[in-house]
Amino acid sequence: MALTPSNMLPLKTQAPDFDLVDAVTGDRFTLSSFAGARVLVVMFLCNHCPFVIHVRDEITRVARDYAGPEVAFAAINSNDVENYPDDSPEHMKTLATELGWNFPFLFDEDQSVARAYDAACTPDFFGYNARHELQYRGRLDESKTTLVPGARRELLEAMREVARTGNGPEEQIPSMGCSIKWSYAA
Repeated sequence: MALTPSNMLPLKTQAPDFDLVDAVTGDRFTLSSFAGARVLVVMFLCNHCPFVIHVRDEITRVARDYAGPEVAFAAINSNDVENYPDDSPEHMKTLATELGWNFPFLFDEDQSVARAYDAACTPDFFGYNARHELQYRGRLDESKTTLVPGARRELLEAMREVARTGNGPEEQIPSMGCSIKWSYAA
């Protein structure tokens, strides 16, 4: 399996709108569902990617500790479920429930949202300010693909900076993981 880096979109790129269903609750979410948050973290995740599996406990911890009225999280799974059935909405619901995720796990069936965000890999992290301007596109932390105790927590630091100032850090390093599993029909 080859490592795929995230695309480094220009900072201040406006977040594309979306209208997706949460695999857990069945509720629909759009970008405006997160209005009022000073920070919105959009994460492209899936169930089967070993890089996501390796960091999902840390994602759970960060979201549990920081989600609230000022910081919102949304995970999006855009993988082709015909060829990767472990990423189906049913399996998404099971995973999110088992991990106790307190954020929506949205299914991008036609992969249009991943294309609009220029998502390239799982995990892929995008951090937006209150105006939904991109302020962070990078990795979870400096441990890359294997969590390292004491690693600099780049996503968390960026969220704090965006919440405080509206702007992200100067230095940002791409995330790396499995490529998005694109459907040939999309």
